[in-house]
Amino acid sequence: MSDKIPFTLNVNSREYQVSVEARQTLADVIREECGLTGTRVGCEHGVCGSCTIIVDGAPVRACLMFAVQAEGKEVRTIEGMADGEELHSVQRAFSDNHGLQCGFCTPGFIMLITAALEQNPAPTDEEIREMLSANLCRCTGYQNIFNAVKQYVGESTETTGAHKND
Repeated sequence: MSDKIPFTLNVNSREYQVSVEARQTLADVIREECGLTGTRVGCEHGVCGSCTIIVDGAPVRACLMFAVQAEGKEVRTIEGMADGEELHSVQRAFSDNHGLQCGFCTPGFIMLITAALEQNPAPTDEEIREMLSANLCRCTGYQNIFNAVKQYVGESTETTGAHKND
């Protein structure tokens, strides 16, 4: 008798047939069963934000969510952000502003920022700082990450409010 629960997991608009133990986290299943290793596991307590993904439009700490809770939901990870070789606008802003150093926390920040800006496309500087305080980075000092968000927001308001590959 198997204690595993079979279900379909929708990640980046692709269906994965998985069979998991009820206690397995979504972060572990995304990495181990789906082979998508961009979602990082840092503290495993939901503090650092390295494992942040988007579930049904909201940023979620994948280390705190059981995989079985994602059944029937739309999950987005860093691997689903670029359109082929073309980076997502948030990824491009990170690159333009050197918003990363070691890169460990970068996927979590990009997913957090993407979800937050989908909900509020024109945040104030204070709202940006509050948003960024949800994740931890030990390398950058946050200013370049802040600058990346400002670039993205500026591009969004200079155009028609939408980015080409968002």
